[in-house]
Formats: sequence, structure tokens, C-alpha cells
Amino acid sequence: MAAEETPAEAEPAGATTAGDGPTTGDGPTAGDGIRGTARGSAPTPLSVLDLVTVGSGSTAADALRTSVALARFAESRGFHRYWVAEHHSMPGVASSSPAVILAHLAAHTDRIRLGSGGVMLPNHAPLVIAEQFGTLEALAPRRVDLGLGRAPGTDGGTAAALRRTATLHEGADDFPEQLAELTRFLDDDFPDGHPYRRVHAIPGPVQGTSPGGVQSAHRPPIWLLGSSGFSARLAGVLGLPFAFAHHFSAQNTVPALDLYRASFRPSAVLAEPYALIGVSVLAADDEREARRQVLATGVNMVRLRSGRPGLFPSPEEAQAHRLGPLEREFVDSWTANIIHGTADEVRTGLDDLHKRTGADELMLTSHAHRGALRLRSYELVADAYGLPTA
Repeated sequence: MAAEETPAEAEPAGATTAGDGPTTGDGPTAGDGIRGTARGSAPTPLSVLDLVTVGSGSTAADALRTSVALARFAESRGFHRYWVAEHHSMPGVASSSPAVILAHLAAHTDRIRLGSGGVMLPNHAPLVIAEQFGTLEALAPRRVDLGLGRAPGTDGGTAAALRRTATLHEGADDFPEQLAELTRFLDDDFPDGHPYRRVHAIPGPVQGTSPGGVQSAHRPPIWLLGSSGFSARLAGVLGLPFAFAHHFSAQNTVPALDLYRASFRPSAVLAEPYALIGVSVLAADDEREARRQVLATGVNMVRLRSGRPGLFPSPEEAQAHRLGPLEREFVDSWTANIIHGTADEVRTGLDDLHKRTGADELMLTSHAHRGALRLRSYELVADAYGLPTA
């Protein structure tokens, strides 16, 4: 991975605790909402990343119902957090409005952490994001994560429509400055003389009482997301938790995690680095079915990359798709990074990945054209690791 220049060091503003527990001189305790707990025989905490997949023969409403069922299942089996990704102009992905979906999921769950994986900061005004996630924090106190990315989450034309500019990289290049502004809005602590000093993100930091009886303000912890070195370095410099997109940039995973750890500076948020990785997983009752579903994932990505996005195909539709030599090469490369097979095979693959990367948390994302298949995949993983049942 090519080296990147160190970004502007936009130190997080204010002293607001971004998490669940009291802080000490060494940073938050294990109850800060960032660190998870490994359940059963899992080597590390397990979490869920949901793109709200809309499969062939189904609707966005069907996919959203699956998300509710999946979030409730994840909560019942001890998964640590449930994140929703922001994507636009993709018929097979119904997660264009993470904050709306998270509010819906908050109404159907009680304990699991909910968050964005992520909100694409350059697509939105920082004040709007602060208002949305302040509202989520009020609805689900101490359960909300704010994961931020700097990619568009879509094609160039749609990004221009979102950002109201024809220059795609304009917002991404300003990411550190946008992050600093968003942090100020979340903490409601612009300094005197700042043009936004009298502008407040409502709801603002929610008042709460720590276990020790100390009154303190809290707001959602910020995570930085990335698939290269830029956000890895910035997260390290700012002492923030980091989430890496291993599921679509596997070759950069270890270099990015190494860069994050080497760049890390202790902060009021974290005393030590904390990194999760997104992992594409498909567990099925037999290996042949897992291979069929994974082929559909590869064909779906071919369509997307060639500018022909559609609903997530069934295995039959995927098998009927005639792949050219370059398309076949792409599918083989893409599916090689999906840990798939029986429950035991997936468990072995996840264990090996954890050993290679040393990730502090594994966030699993499963794609299939039917919601029941996605739910079954997570159920098989939970059973393979002996995760508790509510």
C-alpha cells in the first residue's frame, strides 16, 4: 500500500465522553461502548453489518423487515453491535438513509449497539449528521455509534447530486476539517468568536449519570471507516476507533491496521487502538448451497461495477449470466474474499482471519437474495461459536 501524507490533525473538540462508561486518566473503561466482549468460543467480539439487501423477487419493504428480524436475532445471541451502511442509487441495497433505519431498529431492540457503517460525511452537512445522531442518541441512549466514511457510497453522478458539486473529491479532501466541525457540533463547544458559536445541533449532548453518580454529557462515539491508509492514519492520530472494509479491500487490511496502530495516539476516547474489520461471510447447511449463493454475490458485483446495478440475483439467475473472461476473473477474485461454506468451515475461516489480522472485532456481512438465507447464515455462525441464547 502506497504511503499517504499525514492528514491535518483535527483534534476532537471538547471533553465530552463518547461512550457508555466513566473515564479515567487511562481512557474509558470496558463499558465505553467501543470495546465488545467475545461470547461463546468466538476469538473476538462479533457484530453485524447490514446493507439491507433487496433480492430478486422481493421488495425494499421485505428487506427492511429482514433487517428488524436480523437485529433482534443478533441482540438475542450476543452480537455486540449492528451497523447499517450508506449506499445510493443501487436497487439491490435499501440502506440509503441509515439514520432512518437505525431509528426503526432502535424501536425493535433493547440492548444491542446500533450505528452507521457508515455515514459518508462528504455527502452531508456536519450539522445535519449531528442532529440526526443526537436524535438517535435521545431515542436509544448509550447505544448509538457514529461511523464515518469519506467515499461517496455510489457512482460519480449520484455523488454530485448528493453533494451539489461536480467535483467528486472536493468533499473527500476536506474530510479532516469536516470531521472537526462535526465533532464540535456533537459536543456543542464551538469557541467564542466562531461563526457557529450560536448554532446548536438539537438534540445536543444528552445528560446522564455515570455509575459513580457523576453527572456527565455523552454522545455517540465516532468511528472512522476506510479501505486504504488515509482513514487508518487519521483515526490513529486522533485516537479514535477504526473500522476497515476487509470485505472489499482484503489486500489492504493488514497494512492499514499496521498503519493505524503505528499512528495511534492515546486520547480521551481510547487509551489503546481498537480496530474492527468488516468480513463477508456466507454460511449454509451444505457447502454446495454456500457456493451457489456466493456466485450470486460475484455476479451482483459484476453488474454493479459495469454500471448495471439491479436487484440481488438468485443463484439460478447468476448461473444463467454468461461471464466473459474478464468478468470470470473478477468474480473469482471477489468471491475468494468471502468466507463461505458450512458452519464449521466459516468458523475456521474467521478464526484464521483473526489470527492473521489481530482485529479487535469481526463485523460480519452476509448477502443472499432471500432474507431467510441471510438469517440462516448468522444463525449457523452463532451456533458454531456457541453464542448464548436469550
